Amino acid sequence: MEAAVTEKTRTYLAHPKLGNRPSKEYTEFRFFCPRATHVYLELFDTYLQDDGKRFLMNLNGGGVWQLTLKGNHYGKYYGYRIQAPEHLANFEHTDHLVADPFGLFVTARNNPLQYAKTLILEPDTFDWEGDTFVAPEDYRDLIIYEAHLKDLTAHPSAGAVQPGGYNGLAGVADRGGLAHLKNLGVNALELLPLQKFPFFEPAHNEPISEGVLNTWNYYGRNYWGYMTSFFFAPETIFASDGSTEPDAVIGSSPVAIREFKEMVKALHKQGISVIMDVVYNHTSQYDINPLKYIDKEYFYRLNPDGSYRSESGCGNDLKTESPVARQLIVESLKYWMREFHIDGFRFDLANLIDRKTADLIRSEALKINPNVILIAEPWGGGYDPNGFSAMNWAAWNDQIRNGVKGSDPVGAKGFIFGSWHHDTSREALENFLAGTLWDGPNGRFAKSGHSVNYLESHDGYTLGDFIRIAYDNTRQYTPVTDTDSYTRLSKFELRSAKLAALFLFTAQGIPLLHAGQEWARAKIIEKTDVNDPHAGLPDHNSYEKDNSTNYLDYNQISLNQSLFDYYKGLISLRKSSPALRRSDPDDIDFTEYYDALFITCIIRGKSTGDKYDYLIAMNANREYEQELHLPEGIWEIMVSDQEARDTALLRMSGMVRLTPLSGVVARKLRS
Repeated sequence: MEAAVTEKTRTYLAHPKLGNRPSKEYTEFRFFCPRATHVYLELFDTYLQDDGKRFLMNLNGGGVWQLTLKGNHYGKYYGYRIQAPEHLANFEHTDHLVADPFGLFVTARNNPLQYAKTLILEPDTFDWEGDTFVAPEDYRDLIIYEAHLKDLTAHPSAGAVQPGGYNGLAGVADRGGLAHLKNLGVNALELLPLQKFPFFEPAHNEPISEGVLNTWNYYGRNYWGYMTSFFFAPETIFASDGSTEPDAVIGSSPVAIREFKEMVKALHKQGISVIMDVVYNHTSQYDINPLKYIDKEYFYRLNPDGSYRSESGCGNDLKTESPVARQLIVESLKYWMREFHIDGFRFDLANLIDRKTADLIRSEALKINPNVILIAEPWGGGYDPNGFSAMNWAAWNDQIRNGVKGSDPVGAKGFIFGSWHHDTSREALENFLAGTLWDGPNGRFAKSGHSVNYLESHDGYTLGDFIRIAYDNTRQYTPVTDTDSYTRLSKFELRSAKLAALFLFTAQGIPLLHAGQEWARAKIIEKTDVNDPHAGLPDHNSYEKDNSTNYLDYNQISLNQSLFDYYKGLISLRKSSPALRRSDPDDIDFTEYYDALFITCIIRGKSTGDKYDYLIAMNANREYEQELHLPEGIWEIMVSDQEARDTALLRMSGMVRLTPLSGVVARKLRS
């Protein structure tokens, strides 16, 4: 039976229970493919079986094909064969098997095409031991650590028994992984994408499409994972049976599911929330992605000539407004929450997700966890942190990033270098400290709990490399010959790094730091057998490098130990003080000085129930020290230019001198 090809094709409604529904007696398959003339389900006993048994499916209306097979099919694999009219507009034909986009687990090969097959899972028997969500009620209590899973334990310095994967983070490690997170004191881990993606991309100088060669990816890898193929399925390359060998079969058993859950449970036992970085603005580009072959016109935004739109810059923007695409997004998020106890999500290029879908994401997620963490990267096809705040989402705050650090280490430096980023003023910096609120300069948020404050992320230079290049521009193009010498910060580099940390952890909102930021990690492109002409240089886009360019070398901490201790102390101080986390603008008073690079404020602790009032002062002048006259009374100095603690460094009254590029935090018991 042929599905009608009409305008209705573009507006098919969502359908319940797409995917497979197995039992010991029978398995039901439901597959949305509205413009196919025939769909065959092909069933395999093993992944390596070339030819399976084919069954013609029935079209039951609404574009959904259905088949029920009697018997127990647990542990078997399947995919779909799609037939459609040859000259159907905006439809990509394929002879390949198409895996189920609603499948919960796929087995694949380390190949750009992946050759995925969907596994029919047995009922789950995992023992959560009473585990549940651990996200705080107030977003402002979060201290987020962004990291790639493998980076946390892959380097030998981590001391992990099972390095590089789910078990590495959940299990024993001397210095890295969970041990490091506990030592630092963060309470949320934001992991780069872990939904199933193709780890392998076309090799360098190999064809990507007709007339297009891969001239940019020397490694032929997609290490970061921002090319999702299957939204319900966990990435298997990080499981104990995973492999990075070319053409190896990965996910030959569903062990990745159990190990992923063990990882979440281990983090939750330490009070650490788990946030997944998810990519719903586009899909994988080079593999046999099922959505491309189910119905390109339905699932993707297209140009008038039928080519894929690419406002994401990634080749194929998902049409999130299509009802079944919306269903795929929302149902997969709910599945990750219910099945894997995920506390929250960071949405890559979230501005490309239509607002109806974004609203539905929030309303449905809140039904499962009233404290669910939803964070937007508020750009992609536009820029709208204000809009996400209006919908009660949090969002990454690039305003504070640019104002404090700058947007370019050579031509657009920020406050920590004694400079003004082109669109930043002293009043804007004060507003950043108050929460980057709508009614202030450069304001983007209705309330501070929506502002995710960051100075470093996976994108761009590390903060440490940004600072190094800012002080010596030649480092941008001079290969590093001595990594330790390069990593060790100079006196003024260290001052800028500490000033950045002080601003980050005293600003109202949600602080986020990227892995290694706490010791000014250097990310130098490793010299390997890959002919990368940039080897030895600082890396600002390491998405394709599965090597020590990305892996965290914990031995480097000792090179900048005082900076690491400073971060650790600031985190501890922030956690101890409601006023430093939850104050409203009415609680904060700024004092204006003749030098705009000298910023001070008093935060009154009464409304937050804090025992103390706080004084924060930052001198970003590179040449002159500043004199700070403390208000009347005895003040405890908690942060100086050298140390940061949650207990007093000293008690004093009178005047404090701030050296160039330094700051201080003091507190006094409320009367």
